[in-house]
Amino acid sequence: MTDRARKILVTSALPYANGPIHIGHLVEYIQTDIWVRFQKLRGHACYYVCADDAHGTPIMLRAQAEGITPEALIARVGREHRDDFADFLIGFDHYHSTHSPENRELVETLYRRNRDGGHIATRVIEQLYDPERGMFLPDRFIKGECPRCGAPDQYGDACEACGATYSPTDLKHPVSAVSGATPVPKESLHYFFKLGDFEPMLRRWTRAGHLQEEVQHKLDEWFAEGLKEWDISRDPPYFGFRIPDIEEEKYFYVWMDAPVGYMASFKALCAREGLDFDAWWGPDSDAELYHFIGKDIIYFHALFWPAMLEGAGFRKPTAIFAHGFLTVDGKKMSKSRGTFIKARTWLDHLPPEPLRYYFAAKLGPGIDDIDLNLEDFVQRVNSDLVGKVVNIASRCAGFIHKRFGDRLAEALPAPDLYATFLQAGEEIARLYEAREFGHAMREIMALADAANQYIDEQKPWVRIKQPDQAPEVQAICTQGLNLFRVLMAYLKPVLPAMAERVEAFLRCAPLTWINIREPLLSHTIERFEPLMTRIDPERVAAVLEASRADLAAEAPAPAAPSASAGPPAKEPIAPEITIDDFAKVDLRVARIAKAEQVAGADRLLRLELDLGGETRQVFAGIRSAYAPEDLVGRLTVMVANLKPRKMRFGVSEGMMLAAGPGGKDLFLLTPDAGAEPGMRVR
Repeated sequence: MTDRARKILVTSALPYANGPIHIGHLVEYIQTDIWVRFQKLRGHACYYVCADDAHGTPIMLRAQAEGITPEALIARVGREHRDDFADFLIGFDHYHSTHSPENRELVETLYRRNRDGGHIATRVIEQLYDPERGMFLPDRFIKGECPRCGAPDQYGDACEACGATYSPTDLKHPVSAVSGATPVPKESLHYFFKLGDFEPMLRRWTRAGHLQEEVQHKLDEWFAEGLKEWDISRDPPYFGFRIPDIEEEKYFYVWMDAPVGYMASFKALCAREGLDFDAWWGPDSDAELYHFIGKDIIYFHALFWPAMLEGAGFRKPTAIFAHGFLTVDGKKMSKSRGTFIKARTWLDHLPPEPLRYYFAAKLGPGIDDIDLNLEDFVQRVNSDLVGKVVNIASRCAGFIHKRFGDRLAEALPAPDLYATFLQAGEEIARLYEAREFGHAMREIMALADAANQYIDEQKPWVRIKQPDQAPEVQAICTQGLNLFRVLMAYLKPVLPAMAERVEAFLRCAPLTWINIREPLLSHTIERFEPLMTRIDPERVAAVLEASRADLAAEAPAPAAPSASAGPPAKEPIAPEITIDDFAKVDLRVARIAKAEQVAGADRLLRLELDLGGETRQVFAGIRSAYAPEDLVGRLTVMVANLKPRKMRFGVSEGMMLAAGPGGKDLFLLTPDAGAEPGMRVR
């Protein structure tokens, strides 16, 4: 072991159980996984835990829209998340859910200890209430006109047009995004965490090396503004844990129990592995605790979280590592451009390790955004991993197999070069530890260049033509393969699956920083098989095309009416198509033979459309504007050659055409008099 054994607990921010993992999420999990794998390769007791963030209003509403329970929704999404992470080689030691007995127990413990310590206050507040749905509305479920600049369709907490922040009650012409109703103010008793009680501790803690310098500067701004009390309660209906020891029905706000999920996931791991939970989370713990998070959730993790832990008598994090956002080709991820890419969509077309390497090559210890330039991605992976690293093995292994019976030589012809590679390991280890992954990758690729240069200079393909040079060729190739083995040990945190294939090819023990000190000599290897293939740009293009198809398949039902007082905001024009593209669309007159509501769906109607002898089933999101009985017998226009789409309620075999901003202002297209079912619309 190169340094003393350490006890390290690592977490990543909890993904919300309301949708799929996308490549923007993966920046964090890949960064964390690389760091954890490095620590384990160094011989430390390092555990990596995470969980689905499974509570809150959005999950409750989505479950209602799908006609299932919130428990069923989070179970399904949880399975999808686990599969995506596993296939991207994210090696959690335990993956849990915040909707768990462990989390309920721990959040109640934190709440009670802080309450008993005088850090919980109550007061009556006024919020906007949806009279149709009978619920208080979270800020993001209220839209209206910005009180500062007048921009329409702004959320209840901040204006995306001018950047103003405000209370939802300040919005002009507010509308519920849940029902489209006009919300009304209503009072309710709420529970608050008194963050200001911990200001002296937080000022000391945030300046004691636990945070990145950029983060500390941001916290100084928040301290200057004054620490505000934090509303930790929500009114029913709400999916979450009920606040204990009170008569009224109140629930913990999702952000109250979400970070406790770190503790809960580890507690479940402790039960499975026989670990002492208090030795890791107690106030006197000698373990190290690290949180990897996005820079958008610093306030919660660097202020509320350590304060809650302090008030409850638990240890605080050793450090919080924030990272920036992901852009694609220099721009924010976009569904219309196909750059809002789901993890599963990527995996359907490309392997995971090239993306792991590319992110590693871009990542540093700061909070700057990183860019996935798709052209550069192809070139860098093909150049670095295939053209440099794998090339070392492929050009040496053939000689060993064909001429020397897969047997390596008894000695290295250039031991000093091997020693140089080993010495570089300490600097590479330092860079991994400091999360300087991009710098580490550059150091490793410089070694790969040196290995290839050695082989180029020795020219085994020339020497092998001279019978008396055979021993030298065997030695040169043995040197090359041992240098390759060292490189793969250094790359193992980034490319764990490829490292396993290398271990099988070289018939060696699992690669670590320790066991590479002794080279493989007089050793039999397996026949070389390709370890990684070049990335075809067409496969990247297929990812983008599939992502655009995902967008089309997930096109939402009409939204609630615009929150503006005047006409609805104009939607942006979609990307241009050619006349040939448009000619592919087959528009037909259809008679609505049957219409009925869909159980469990708020916006859908099931329609049977007569195309003149042929009947199609179509699900249309027009329930807000039309009653089923008003549609039967009516002529309309449909896209007749749209590929059938399997939905939860059945197969939709076409699409009806409608116009309008949504809600009640939605109008089906009606053909002129004299049109007949099945007639082509031109």
